[in-house]
Amino acid sequence: MSMGLLRSIFVITSICLTACSQPVKLSTETQNVQVLPFKFAISGLDKQRTVRLYLPPSYDTSDKSYPVVYMHDGQNLFDDLTSDAGEWAVDESLNYLARTQQFEVIVVAIDHGGDERKNELSPWENKRFGVAQGKEYMDFVVEVVKVYVDNNFRTKPERLYTAIMGSGMGGLISHYAVHAYPDVFSKAGIFSPAYWYSQQVFSFTQLKKAKLDSRLYVLYSDNEGDGMIADNDKMYRQLKSQGHPRDNMKFKRVVSEKRAEALWKEQFPDAVTWLFQKQPAF
Repeated sequence: MSMGLLRSIFVITSICLTACSQPVKLSTETQNVQVLPFKFAISGLDKQRTVRLYLPPSYDTSDKSYPVVYMHDGQNLFDDLTSDAGEWAVDESLNYLARTQQFEVIVVAIDHGGDERKNELSPWENKRFGVAQGKEYMDFVVEVVKVYVDNNFRTKPERLYTAIMGSGMGGLISHYAVHAYPDVFSKAGIFSPAYWYSQQVFSFTQLKKAKLDSRLYVLYSDNEGDGMIADNDKMYRQLKSQGHPRDNMKFKRVVSEKRAEALWKEQFPDAVTWLFQKQPAF
């Protein structure tokens, strides 16, 4: 056998062994998650977005209408196969809550824009990362996605039944949304918010106050750094000084060594049930 052939066999064998040693990611989304059948166009940005939908277990066997949670980074919420760094298991958590607490909501999950995620999820420009596209993105969520979902699924479209939730940059845009669209959203889950991205978030919050009945659940951990802790302390003090009721704010600082996605997954059930505590019955 020639040396050239031996080298070829060695290379092929090495490639096969390396590939076989890599863990195979499998789809983990539950049967009540679907990808909507077409992409939605974001007006003014020349972009399209995939939207994923979670329907409660009772949806197909009842005529009920349901509250809705709008969430960002849809690739990371339901399926380990599409996630960047581990899924939130939103579908499994909500199925469990439906089974044990009769708590049911629809989740509408908008996929992020990859390399342009930071731009899309901030309404304020950052000199390092460039132009702000957050207003266009949120107009898209409110005027395109929400309108489609309300017209095609059994939702409770009123603000008292409508929440928005995200993490990091998704936390920043969720904070913005509950203040900028007070007649649309009455609840915001704000996980590890990227307040560092623009200090304009503080002046905006002062100028554009959320309605006093708005529920704000803010989560962050000690291991996310002094900046995260300082910014959240500052935001809590500001909201308190502006007169936002303490009963309608939950700033939850946790001691955790878990990476971000694992922390958000763990805390999601507490956040979503707390957000919907004070409202008319389902």
